[in-house]
Amino acid sequence: MVDLDHTRLPRHVAVIMDGNGRWAEQRGLSRLHGHRVGKESVRAIVEKSRELGIAYLSLFAFSTENWNRPPREVDGLMTLLRKYLASELGRMMRHGIRLLAVGSLRRLPPAVREALQASVAATRNNTGMTVTLAVSYGGREDITQAVRAIARRVKRGELDPARITEDVVEAHLGTHGVPDPDLLIRTSGEMRISNFFLWQLAYTEIYVTDTLWPDFREREYLQALAFYQQRQRRFGRTGAQVERERLHAV
Repeated sequence: MVDLDHTRLPRHVAVIMDGNGRWAEQRGLSRLHGHRVGKESVRAIVEKSRELGIAYLSLFAFSTENWNRPPREVDGLMTLLRKYLASELGRMMRHGIRLLAVGSLRRLPPAVREALQASVAATRNNTGMTVTLAVSYGGREDITQAVRAIARRVKRGELDPARITEDVVEAHLGTHGVPDPDLLIRTSGEMRISNFFLWQLAYTEIYVTDTLWPDFREREYLQALAFYQQRQRRFGRTGAQVERERLHAV
């Protein structure tokens, strides 16, 4: 059993859910079967986060690059997403979970986009925790769209370029209003962030595990949280400075 300090949990956990296809292929199953099993991992991690009191959970569900996968797999993923939203809405309402979505939602099939927007609208007043689905999402595209929006404001004379700060940029990102992740979990052992939350991950602690997403459940999640608690978050300061501040706060 993993022992956690419940006073030092991350406020926001982000997850790159990778390895569904490989998990299935290793078992001689279709890649879509792996995605179906991975859906159970999503439920387990959402429920454990809510139980622990983690306020924000962001899940990288489908990237802008994933549109390049075989059409049959993409169609299957879209169908799974629509079914997941329908099956989980009641659970989200019972547990006070607010759903947000970021990404190029206009690229989603109409039925999927409508189901996602309906779930976001239905849960908008829930206050138990916030789950953000990154769907058809790319970090570079997110930043590019923010730059375009800021440029339009400058062109209209609404914003002085000298007053463009990090807070201004953040306000134009898809994740505006959501704090930056404290911990990023990457499954399947890949050592990259795959165009996910490029701005938001500037000072995020990164945990990489070889576990494939369908096998990532409560035990693996607790291990990731224990790793986070072993980290000293310095934000550019020295370790001695951080320790003095910690002792002063006690």
